Amino acid sequence: MASQERWCVVTGGRGFAARHLVEMLIRYEMFCVRIADLGSSIKLDSYEEEGTLGKALSSGRAQYVSADLRDKAQMLKACHGAEVVFHMAAPDSSINNYNLHRSVNVEGTKNVIEACVEMQVKRLIYTSSASVVFDGVRGVLNADESLSYPVKHNDFYSATKAEGEALVLKANGEKGLLTCSLRPSGIFGPGDKLLVPSLVDAARAGKSKFIIGDGNNIYDFTYVENVAHAHICAERALASKGTVAEKASGQAYFITNMEPIKFWEFMSLILEGLGYERPRIKIPAFVMMPIAHLVEFVYKLLAPYGMKVPQLTPSRIRLLSCNRTFNSSKAKDQLGYTPIVSLQEGLERTIESYSHLRAEHQPKRVGPSKVHKYLGGGRVADTLLWKDKKQSLATMLIFLAFYYNFVASGFTIVTTIFKIILLTAVFLYIHANLPERIFGCNVEKVPVSAFHCSEEKSRRAALSVASQWNSAVRVLKSLCRGSDWMLFLKVVMMLLIVSLLGFISFQRLYLAGMLIIFVPLYIYDKKEEEVDHLISRVTKFGSKSKSYMKKKDL
Repeated sequence: MASQERWCVVTGGRGFAARHLVEMLIRYEMFCVRIADLGSSIKLDSYEEEGTLGKALSSGRAQYVSADLRDKAQMLKACHGAEVVFHMAAPDSSINNYNLHRSVNVEGTKNVIEACVEMQVKRLIYTSSASVVFDGVRGVLNADESLSYPVKHNDFYSATKAEGEALVLKANGEKGLLTCSLRPSGIFGPGDKLLVPSLVDAARAGKSKFIIGDGNNIYDFTYVENVAHAHICAERALASKGTVAEKASGQAYFITNMEPIKFWEFMSLILEGLGYERPRIKIPAFVMMPIAHLVEFVYKLLAPYGMKVPQLTPSRIRLLSCNRTFNSSKAKDQLGYTPIVSLQEGLERTIESYSHLRAEHQPKRVGPSKVHKYLGGGRVADTLLWKDKKQSLATMLIFLAFYYNFVASGFTIVTTIFKIILLTAVFLYIHANLPERIFGCNVEKVPVSAFHCSEEKSRRAALSVASQWNSAVRVLKSLCRGSDWMLFLKVVMMLLIVSLLGFISFQRLYLAGMLIIFVPLYIYDKKEEEVDHLISRVTKFGSKSKSYMKKKDL
C-alpha cells in the first residue's frame, strides 16, 4: 500500500500517543509519515534508532519537520502535499494555563484547518479528549456522543479542547476536506511521562496511601496502542466511499478500552506491579476540597515568588473522585474500532516498561525533602524550612510585628484594615521619594504596574465568584428538594466544623498558624525518614485494630 506520493502528517508527532501512531503508520506501510513537532530537530531514543522509526527516517519513508501550530506559515509548509493530517499536538494537560492552552488548542487548530484547506488535504483526524463533556461536578456514566459540552469545564485544557474540536467538526466538507474527532479517555502505556511517573513520585513521597473519595468511582482507561489504532480506523472510514465516509465525517467518537474499572483499583494495580503499597486510607472528597481551594489560593498569591504548581488542586480532586465512563459503540459501529490490546495486557506491558521505577531500584532520598517539594521548592520553601535563615527570620519578625500591632491590639477589623492601608500609603510615599542609591545600594522603586489588575484577570475573578455562587445555589436547590441525604450530611458536617472554629479566638489561631508553618515543617524536613516510619507504624496499628474489632463483632 505504501507509495512515495502518499504522505500523512502527525502534528505533535513526538508526543506520547503520537509516537505510537507514527510507529503504527510506518509498520502498516499506509503512508510516508511527516512528523511535525516543536523541536528544531528530531532526537531519537536508543530503542528508536535501530527500530521502525530510525529505519524509516533513513530510508525516506518518514521525515521530521519543525513546526509550531501557532505559526500558520509553518503549518502550510508541514501540510504541503499531504493527503491526511492527524492533529495530535496539545500542551501538557496538567498545566492549567489559559493563554497557553488557547494559543495551541484553539488558535493553533485554526491554523491547522486553514493549512489543510489551502493545501487541499483530504482528511483531518483531530485528537480531542473525553474531558470535553466533563464539568468536574457531576460524574459521567456510560456517556455517549449525544452528551453536549458543559457550560463550564473542569479546567482550561478541557475547555479549549472542546473549542478546537468544534472548529474541526465545523470545517467538515469545506473544499472537500473530511474531518472527525476522537475522544480518548485516560490514555496509558509505555512512554507516558505523566501518569506512571507521577504515581511513583507520590509513592516515594508517601502520598500514595490515600484514596480520595469512597474509592468506588468507575473510570475508562485506554491503552495507547488502541488510541493509535482508533486513528487508523477513523482515517480508513473517512477514506472509504459511500455511506461509511458520509456517516463518519463531521462526527466525534469516544475511544476507550471498553473495560470500565474502579479508578483506584487501576492505580493500585500499577503501584503493586512496581512493588509499592496500594492506597488504603480513604479521605472524603468534601474534606479535601476546601484544602485544595486553600492551596490554589496560596499558589496564586505566592507564584510570583517562586512557588511551583501544586498537585493538590480542586480540578484534580474532582477527577480523582468522580465517575467517568464512556460508550464507544458509535466508534465500533461507524469506524470499525475495537481494542486490539486488552486492559490486563496493557497494564502488564506498561508495568514492564517502567521496571526501572520499581521500588527495589529506588535509592534513598537525594536532594530536596518531600515537604520542600510540597511547598514548591522556591523562595517560599526556603523561607518556611529555614534554608535562608536571614529571610526566615525577617519573615517571622514581620509576622510578629503584624500580630502585636493589629491582632493582639484588640482593634476592630475595619480599624485594622484602614491602619494597614494608611501604613502602606506612608511607606509608598516615602519609598517613592528615596534617592536611587543609598550608601552604595540600589533602591528598587515599586512600579505602578504592580498594582494593575488586567481586564482578563478581573473577568476571570468575576467568573470564579459567579461559579462559586451558582454552586452554592445548586446545593440549596438540592437541599430544598429533600432527596439527597448525603449532601445534607456533608453540609451539616462542614457547618459544624466552622462553628467549632468559631470558639477559638483569632489571636490563638494566628499564633498557632505561625507555630505550625515555622516549627513542624522544619522538624519534618530534618527528620523525614523517622517521621514517615512512625506514621507507617501508627497506620498499620490502626488497620490491625480495625480488623480485630471487626472480627470481635462477628
